[in-house]
Amino acid sequence: MDYGFVKVAAAIPNVRVADCRYNTEQIISLMEEAERKEVGIVVFPELSVTSYTCADLFAQQLLLEESKTSLSRLTEASRNKQTIYIIGIPLEVEAALLNCAVVIQGGIILGIVPKTFLPNYKEFYEMRWFASGLRYDTTVTLCGQTDIPVSPRLVFDTPACRFGIEICEDMWAPIPPSSRLAMEGADIIFNMSADNEGTGKHAYVRSLISQQSARCLAGYVFASCGFGESTTDVVFCGNGLIYENGTLLAASRRFSTDAQLVVSEIDVERLRTERRVNTTFAACRAAWHTPETPYRHIAVPTCAPEPAELTRPVEPHPFVPSGKELDERCEEIFAIQVSGLAKRLLHTHCRTAVIGISGGLDSTLALLVTTRTFDKLGLDRKGIVGITMPGFGTTDRTYNNALQLMQSLGVTIREISIREACIQHFRDIGHDPACHDVTYENSQARERTQILMDVANQTNGLVIGTGDLSELALGWATYNGDHMSMYAVNAGIPKTLVKHLVTWVAGHGVDDASRDTLLDIVATPISPELIPADEQGNIRQKTEDLVGPYELHDFFLYHFVRFGSRPAKIFRLARTAFRGAYDDDTIKKWLRTFCRRFFAQQFKRSCLPDGPKVGSVVLSPRGDWRMPSDASSRLWTDECENL
Repeated sequence: MDYGFVKVAAAIPNVRVADCRYNTEQIISLMEEAERKEVGIVVFPELSVTSYTCADLFAQQLLLEESKTSLSRLTEASRNKQTIYIIGIPLEVEAALLNCAVVIQGGIILGIVPKTFLPNYKEFYEMRWFASGLRYDTTVTLCGQTDIPVSPRLVFDTPACRFGIEICEDMWAPIPPSSRLAMEGADIIFNMSADNEGTGKHAYVRSLISQQSARCLAGYVFASCGFGESTTDVVFCGNGLIYENGTLLAASRRFSTDAQLVVSEIDVERLRTERRVNTTFAACRAAWHTPETPYRHIAVPTCAPEPAELTRPVEPHPFVPSGKELDERCEEIFAIQVSGLAKRLLHTHCRTAVIGISGGLDSTLALLVTTRTFDKLGLDRKGIVGITMPGFGTTDRTYNNALQLMQSLGVTIREISIREACIQHFRDIGHDPACHDVTYENSQARERTQILMDVANQTNGLVIGTGDLSELALGWATYNGDHMSMYAVNAGIPKTLVKHLVTWVAGHGVDDASRDTLLDIVATPISPELIPADEQGNIRQKTEDLVGPYELHDFFLYHFVRFGSRPAKIFRLARTAFRGAYDDDTIKKWLRTFCRRFFAQQFKRSCLPDGPKVGSVVLSPRGDWRMPSDASSRLWTDECENL
């Protein structure tokens, strides 16, 4: 099955200035390596056949003739290969010298793209040797082949993707050619460059490429000159960078003296999904349509097959950033939650906030958000009514953590047991309390919600919801029980992130007693505690034993909602992301569970309370996810069964 992955590479050969024969050998060596690695498309640096730093030697007829001879060798070297090679060469066209990218495959030159914008400032003198390719839309005869298209407005259509080319300075223009190429359908942009180094410049270049790939919703492959270029006035470090919609997939080693081939896979299917969903992209295509300067599409009938194994990183926890970014992200998310709740409290003129505190992760995060909100608004924390409601499954650990946390945070504490009320309810409906079925469990959840709502009425308060995004995806909430609140501060927070947020708060601005309690809550198994504890008083009902590991479900959720990925593709990605952690059968089992529950439980998401959007995935029916409650899951569950 084709999942839309295209293996690409940025090749950085060693060169000698003006030594076309040596440079050609180095390029051929990397061409062969690319074929061995089953690369589909590989781009080489700007003017790599001659080297970029030839200066006035570009006026020498011998150099230009030798470079054409080298191109013939390179074209021949590509014969019987499916890999597409993009080679940099100076080329005479209509009495002008153009700085060109030549696209070859299978012994054929598919097209030639000349550089549009020529830098002619500071250390750059390209207009001294080259003409802009902007006005060229012609054909040439080269290497025994006639009618080869030459134009900056070429898009190459392969069975796997469409791609376009810009050269170095083109990317630095206010409106780069790549923007137009993306509007013409190019999924991937290849840039052959001669980007020299300077203090701080590397970070700027990476930022520029990242933003352009994100703005174009495209892949971007950048190959810049490396070791062997002249260092008379500048130094080249050999930048090979592969981006996908703003995200770096692979990078070369800077200042290496060795030739390098930087390889990764670009998910073209994902990019096309992003473009379909982002209606602004389609609007831009319509606005930019200029029939007076049409783009030519070059049909490429074959391409390298999709790689059997992925080399690109697949993040197992897509909702959770790593390193320093985690702290920054946690602070930002917490601020979004706090701002959302602050607005709701001011708008409703509520005097109190009412929260059910179980001693679990979700209610803990909701309480922390609420206390920070009260502090932000200058309100007394005693206006926060934290209610612990012990039931049949409540353990000493969670009960004590709930009380200790409320006490250390200085909120109003109320304890209201639900045992007698539930027993009376069982009598009323004729249910045997010894039967620990869904009625037994959900009665407790609804009793707790009734208490919270009624106390909110008593105190002119707002019931703060505690359920998270992962529970909403799986429907792991009691309808009109913990499913309901007056403002759901955690509705956009997946379970894998809740733990990190609570840990982050524990390390930022709470007292020692609160910190110790928070860390123990993080270490407590996730459970609704609706079934009595075991003989040792430990939690018997562990959520992840019943519905599966949340790290898997959050992974499934991210790729299903964010990119519209089918189960087979999600499975393939999960195998890579969780290699060594879960075997194939385990991933398949819980993927089937996810698809079944996600469709069956949509009715709960169709009537969610308000809550703030935090990240790129949200399930609010007023936000990013609108789905019929009675949609059939057959296509998805059938594919799961056939994995």
